[in-house]
Amino acid sequence: MGRSYTVPRSAKGESRILYIFTIKSLAITLAFGAIGALIYFILNSFMEISIVTMILIIAPFAGIGFLIGATNIPDSPIMGPLQKAGGENIFDILVRLITFRYKKKIYIYGIDRKVEEKKLKEKKEGGK
Repeated sequence: MGRSYTVPRSAKGESRILYIFTIKSLAITLAFGAIGALIYFILNSFMEISIVTMILIIAPFAGIGFLIGATNIPDSPIMGPLQKAGGENIFDILVRLITFRYKKKIYIYGIDRKVEEKKLKEKKEGGK
């Protein structure tokens, strides 16, 4: 009767703010919202814009930022060329795309080129 058991804790949700925001998605939402606010202030300097219009300008930018920071690419055959990226965050894929544009290099791990060349050479010799 005196036995005690440890109850496992789920630590996954502890780093979330307002439950739907992870730290990364919150930061990206704020960054895109700041871009929308910058556009609002630029437009407001040329003409007088109301508060409702300000919200209508900033909210779509923040929404796009939230979608980029929080959603994953679905693991579905319908996705076509993005099928291999199923389950990965959209933001991570965009970061890889941008870094690839600058570096122009693709690193492939786990392939021993010498072994592959020997196999190719054996196929060519075996076919003669």
